[in-house]
Amino acid sequence: MPQPEPRPPLLTAPEPISTSSADVIAFLRVHLDDLPLSDQAALTRRVDRAERELRQHRLDSAQITALVDAFEASAALISARRAAAVVFDYPDDLPVSGQRAAIMDLLRAHQVVIVAGETGSGKTTQLPKMLLELGYGITGQIGHTQPRRIAARNVASRLAEELGVVGAGVVGYKVRFSDQTRHEGRVAVMTDGILLAEIHSDPDLLRYDALIIDEAHERSLNIDFLLGILRRLLDRRPEFRLVITSATIDTERFATHFAQKNADGTWQNASIVTVAGRSFPVEVLYRPLDTARRNNDDVGEKQAEEQDLATAIVAAVDELQSHGHGDILVFLPGEREIRDCAQRLSRHGLRHTEILPLFARLSAAEQQRIFSPHTGRRVVLTTNVAETSLTVPGIHYVIDSGLARIARYSPRSRVQKLQVEAISQASANQRTGRCGRIAPGVCIRLYDATDFAARPAFTDPEILRTNLASVVLRLIELKLGEPEHFPFIEPPDSRQLTAARRLLFELGALDAHQRITSLGRQLARLPVDPTLGRMLLAALPDSRVGTDTTAADVLIVVSFLSIQDPRERPAEHAQAADQAQQGFRVADSDFGGILALWHAWHAVVRHENQGQRRTWAKKHFLSYNRLLEWHDLFGQLREQADELGKTKLPDPIPLPPIVAGDEAPLRARLDALHQAILPGLLANIGLRDEATRTDKNETNDGKDNRGKKQRTPTMYIGANNRRFQIFPGSALAKTQPKWLMSAEIVETSRVYARMGAAINPRWIEALAMHLTTVEHSEPRWDERAGRVAAFETVRLFGLPIVTKRRIDFGRI
Repeated sequence: MPQPEPRPPLLTAPEPISTSSADVIAFLRVHLDDLPLSDQAALTRRVDRAERELRQHRLDSAQITALVDAFEASAALISARRAAAVVFDYPDDLPVSGQRAAIMDLLRAHQVVIVAGETGSGKTTQLPKMLLELGYGITGQIGHTQPRRIAARNVASRLAEELGVVGAGVVGYKVRFSDQTRHEGRVAVMTDGILLAEIHSDPDLLRYDALIIDEAHERSLNIDFLLGILRRLLDRRPEFRLVITSATIDTERFATHFAQKNADGTWQNASIVTVAGRSFPVEVLYRPLDTARRNNDDVGEKQAEEQDLATAIVAAVDELQSHGHGDILVFLPGEREIRDCAQRLSRHGLRHTEILPLFARLSAAEQQRIFSPHTGRRVVLTTNVAETSLTVPGIHYVIDSGLARIARYSPRSRVQKLQVEAISQASANQRTGRCGRIAPGVCIRLYDATDFAARPAFTDPEILRTNLASVVLRLIELKLGEPEHFPFIEPPDSRQLTAARRLLFELGALDAHQRITSLGRQLARLPVDPTLGRMLLAALPDSRVGTDTTAADVLIVVSFLSIQDPRERPAEHAQAADQAQQGFRVADSDFGGILALWHAWHAVVRHENQGQRRTWAKKHFLSYNRLLEWHDLFGQLREQADELGKTKLPDPIPLPPIVAGDEAPLRARLDALHQAILPGLLANIGLRDEATRTDKNETNDGKDNRGKKQRTPTMYIGANNRRFQIFPGSALAKTQPKWLMSAEIVETSRVYARMGAAINPRWIEALAMHLTTVEHSEPRWDERAGRVAAFETVRLFGLPIVTKRRIDFGRI
C-alpha cells in the first residue's frame, strides 16, 4: 500500500514533550515509524538502550539530548523530502500515460508489478512519477536501475526536467566513479551493478521504499542476481514496491518468478501491464542467403559465407530503395562483418547514401554520428547493441542477418567462446520492431521462414553462459545460502556452479570444505572479477611478493583489464595503428606494455591541456574516454587497496629504461609484476608443445624454409591438456616463450591466449601448493650422497612445473 500520511516531524509536534525522561522516550518510540527506513533500526536500538538505562537509573540528560537530536535530524530528512515541489505531468503522446490509472491501482494493491512495453512507450520516465504520486520516495528513496551508465545519467536528467526540479535534490544518479545523489533526494537512478554493491552494507535495501528494475529483458548477470535477491526480500518487507519493466519478451517468466501465496494457499503470479508501443505495421520479407557460392573451390567455406552475407545485404539495400525514402538499419554479427559490408556498400555506388557503422568499440563521437542531422538516405550497420538498448532514430527499414556473436563460457575447457550463432525468435522480433516506429516499415530477413520457426524462442540469459565465480562468491559472502538453492529466475547448470567453486578454491577464496576464507571476504568486496582481485591482493606490500612499486603496477594492470581496451585498430588503418602503438610494446610481456602505455599517457596528462591530450590519444589510435575510465578506476581501486593494506600506496613510477643494452632493471621490475599477477591466472598457464614449435626459419617439419610462410602455428598445452596458440597481436607471438600465463583464453576462429607474459615455472610451485600433485620415481642408491634418493616431478593441472628434482627418499 502507499505510504500513510506521517505524523508531524518532532520539531513541529503539536503536543509539548514532557521534561520527564520516561515521557520523552515514550514519545520517541511512538514516532519511530515516521522516520526513514534506514534509520529506524538503529534508533530503535538506541531507544531500547535508553529505556534499560532509565530503569537502572543510569540515564542522564546529555544522553536524552543526544537521542532527541538524532531523532530530529532523521525527521528533518522526511520534512525535506516532503517539501520538495514536483510537477506531475504525463505527456499524452506516450502510450504509458494512457495506462496510468491501471498501473497506479496495481501498485496500491500489489508488491510487484511488471510493465511490458517497447522502447518509446515512456515507461522509463513515467513510472517513477507514478510512484512519487502514490507517496513513495519519502521514508525511503525510489531506486531506478539501468543496465548502462550513460542511460542512468540520461534518465536522471530527463526525469528531473519533467518533474520541474534542478540539481540532485530530488532526482540524482549514481554510477561508477560518480555519485550525484543526495540523502534528501527522492529518486536515485543507478546502474544495476551499483545496487548490487549496496547490498553489502544494506542487505535489506532499507534506503529504498520502492525499486524499478528497468530493461529486465536484457537478463544480464547483474539483473538475474538482483531478481533472485529481491524475490527473498519481498517476504521481509511487505510494504516494499517493486516494478519490473521489460520489452514484450518472456514476461510470464518474470510473473511466475514473483508469484505470491494467497491466504487460501494458492499461488498468484505478479500482475503484468502491457503498454502498446508507438508503431506502424511492418512487412517481413524472407530472403535466404544464396549458398551456391560455397561450392566455389577458389574460396574456403567461411570466406564464401562472408561473401554471401555481404552480397545479400547489398541486394537487400537495392530492393529497399524501391520501397521509398527512409533510413536502413542492418544487423550483423560483429565488427569485422560491419567493416566488410561497409566496404562493399561503398564500392556499390549508392547515390545520396551515407553509410555509418555502430558498434561498442567505436569512439563516443563516432557513435553519436547516428543522431546527427542528415540529408538523403542513411544505412546504419550495427550489432545486437541496437536491438533494445539503443534506439537509432529515423529508421524505416531493417535488414536482419539472423546472426549475432555470443559469448559462452565452457566450464569443462575453461575457454570463453565468442562464436557467431543464429539469433532467437525473440531477438529477430526485436530487430523487426526497430522499424515501424515513425511510418510503415519493411524488414528483410536473410533466412527463410522455416529457419525462423525452428529457432529457439528466447536467447539464453547471461547467467547460463558465463563464468559464475563472482556470483557464487557474493552469495557465500552475503550468507544467502547454497547457490544451488538460490531463487535464480533460471537456475544455472550444476556444472557451472561446480566450476565456479573450483576456481574460487584455486584462488584461495574458498577452503577445501567450501567455506569462505579471509582472502575470499576481501575479494568479495573488490569491484572487479575475483581473478583480478586475487592479483591485487597478491601485490599488496604485506604479501609474499608485494612491494609499493609492484602494488602500483598491478593496480594499473587490473584496472586496465577491467575496462574495454582503449587501444583501437580500425581495419582500414591497421598498419598505422600498429606503428603508432609500437612504443607501448614490451618484449615477452603484454602486461609490461600496459605499464608503458599508462606512463606515456600520464606524461601527457601532466604536461598538456585537455585538447592536446585528445589530440595525442587520436594520434595513437586510443579511445580518450576509455583512458579516462582507466584512470578513474585506478583511483577507486587504489583507495580500496590503501584500506586493505592499511597504508597509502605511492604514485606509480615509470619503467626503468634499457641503458647500454642492460635489461636487468626492467626484467626485475616485470618479474615482480608477473609473480603478483600469477596467483590470479594459475588456470591460464601454458607450456610450449615442442612438437609444433615453429619460428621464422623453420616450419613444423623441421626443414629450413627461409622466406616461406609458416604452415602451422606453435601450440601450447594448458590446464588439463587444453591446447591453444598465442594471439597474433601479442608481444609473445614472435618470441614464443617456453612457459607463459594469459589473462584470458578465448575461442573465436581458433583458441587464443590473449594478453600474456613469459613466466618462470619455478614461481608456480610456491603459489599453487594446494593444487599440485607430486610423483616419485623408483628409489635408487646415490653413492655420492651415501643415501637412497628418488626423482620428484610436480604437476599443476597435468603440466610438469618441476621435473626430475633429486630428493632424499626418506622424505617420501
